[in-house]
Amino acid sequence: MMNKLHFLSVSFPDFTLPLNDPVLVFSLVLFIILLAPLVLSRLRIPGIVGLIVAGVIIGPNGFNILARNEGIVLFGTVGLLYIMFLAGLELDLTEFKKYRHRSILFGGFTFFIPSLLGFPVCYYLLGYDLTASLLISSMFATHTLVAYPIVSRLGVARNEAVAITVGGTIITDTAVLILLSVITSSAEGELNQEFWIRLIVSVVAFAAIVLLLIPPMARWFFKNIEGEKTSQYIYVLAMVFLAAFLAKLAGLEPIVGAFLAGLALNRLIPHTSPLMNRVEFVGNALFIPFFLISVGMLVDMRVLLKGPQALLVAASLTTTAIAGKWLAALFTQKAFGYHPHQRQLIFGLSNSHAAATLAVILIGYNLKILDENVLNGTIVLILITCLVASFVTEGAAKKIALEESITKIKLHDTEEKILVPISNPSTIETMMDFAILVKEQESKQPISALAIVQDDDEAREKVVMSNKMLEHAIVHASATDTKVHILSRVDLNIASGISRAIKEMRITTVIIGWSEQARPIGKIFGTTLDNLLESASQMIMVCRILLPINLVKRIVVAAPENADAERGFELWVQKIVRLARQTGSPVHLYSFNRTADAFKEVLKKMKSPVTIYCYELDFLYKFLALEKEVQEEDVFIVISARKGTISYSSNLDEIPGKLEKSFQKHNFIIIYPEQIPVAPVEKIITPEDFIISPS
Repeated sequence: MMNKLHFLSVSFPDFTLPLNDPVLVFSLVLFIILLAPLVLSRLRIPGIVGLIVAGVIIGPNGFNILARNEGIVLFGTVGLLYIMFLAGLELDLTEFKKYRHRSILFGGFTFFIPSLLGFPVCYYLLGYDLTASLLISSMFATHTLVAYPIVSRLGVARNEAVAITVGGTIITDTAVLILLSVITSSAEGELNQEFWIRLIVSVVAFAAIVLLLIPPMARWFFKNIEGEKTSQYIYVLAMVFLAAFLAKLAGLEPIVGAFLAGLALNRLIPHTSPLMNRVEFVGNALFIPFFLISVGMLVDMRVLLKGPQALLVAASLTTTAIAGKWLAALFTQKAFGYHPHQRQLIFGLSNSHAAATLAVILIGYNLKILDENVLNGTIVLILITCLVASFVTEGAAKKIALEESITKIKLHDTEEKILVPISNPSTIETMMDFAILVKEQESKQPISALAIVQDDDEAREKVVMSNKMLEHAIVHASATDTKVHILSRVDLNIASGISRAIKEMRITTVIIGWSEQARPIGKIFGTTLDNLLESASQMIMVCRILLPINLVKRIVVAAPENADAERGFELWVQKIVRLARQTGSPVHLYSFNRTADAFKEVLKKMKSPVTIYCYELDFLYKFLALEKEVQEEDVFIVISARKGTISYSSNLDEIPGKLEKSFQKHNFIIIYPEQIPVAPVEKIITPEDFIISPS
């Protein structure tokens, strides 16, 4: 009886507006995240716009369905920090360093041009005093990367225009927030020598902690907690918010800390790794949409009905903000000779005003420096600039993505197909991670995971066990949205089974693991690799990976004489360059000068910003000298050759043994370049064969 009364006493959710039931509120927000982009996409309106408009409609200034309470603010803040973290994480550091001076110049343009344009508007047109005009004009310089998810989704996040815009964002927002601290301290009478010393010391200490301590800590964590994927993600998230909090302690905005955390972890999280996929998925699915909805909930369209002064202020602020950012993008385009589409992309990314803009205006409003008209006008400015930024960025990013796909250089004729023969369950994840890193992103072909079972009385049971082992490869690769095709083969020996699979599936690259079982034997690889090299002409990469590949600091390559004359030269260069870009590592090439020049030519053809250092060395005779040069956190790649090819020398046969003996603690890869298949020569009968000699 008591249970029945207790059941009946359970209260129903309160449906009064704004909604307060946490389950109902969260459900409603999730449905908005799901449906708003889908509905507006049919009208060819960017999904980001749909989320902002939805926030306007359900917010306290719309139908008041949801209040902008602490929960919404919390998730919105997390979303903003996530955007800045992703911007730092997806940045191509090699290219960013190459164009850092351009980022600084763009940061100067996007800070000074809007500010200089805005000051006379505020001071002369709107009639505000000097302090208020300085504060409002500094607000014009700020911008938030609201449209960044668009460039990330369309695959142009590594375009040079995006790199300098992201760099410029940090420069200009940091400058504005420091200027804000100066103005507010001046208004409160605290602008003295102690203020400047405290600001400089705290900023330097913050940057040192984030950039010098977080990377080695993360490297140690990833090395020792390699198998705990969930723990790795939580660790990354913890570092982001720790850096954001440290930035706040230093007197900066948390977005600066989140961005620097992205830079600090950039090299340790390859772009196609499972961890990167988890980071992007959670952010794009949940936190970033929450932020966009929270931005929309700030907007109050009723301010436009409060009289001509409110309309004048809102129109002036919005027009000046858009014009200032457009002029900054135009000056940047002219200075660096960019394409008009890149100018549009820079303008779209830097046009949206949100977090930093609101922070500047709210502080000025609370200190009585600014009036209600500026506050309301800024809210309208946020809505319009976010809408404009979304439309412009989407259009420009699509055009650039299309151009890049058309102009991309294809280095070989056939579409890439990678085969990964697997025999050891403990190396599945390592081998699949390596295959994913070097795989061409444009290739639609799945990675093939192969298990060979020798034909004997237990073949059937072994096939079942092999299939279960290979299913783990599918699960692991699915974390990166990479398709994997698994197959088991029954054959007389492993080499024969791999060769048959190569021919049947038209494989272009074979990635196999180092043969641990063959160590005691004179031939390191036994007969499997020898037979495979004789029967297959495709590129074969033999890998021994002890340290997780994402922790690699340098890629050291040793190539024999005439390596550049081999048919497969460009293909293995492409793989090394791709590995270097994924890990953010420089390439140290030991070879003859002609090979180094050919390597640079391929690099130039690929338009890749990878850093390469070349050293002239005949590594066949001075191979062991490289032991002092190669460090434990490097990956050592040795280019070998098949017998009878241009770059082959009998000394190459000794390389595997020397690697096993002298490089026991190192990651190393032996590459056998692709060769032209040699078909047997048949006797061709000619008329001369029928002529009988007089003798």
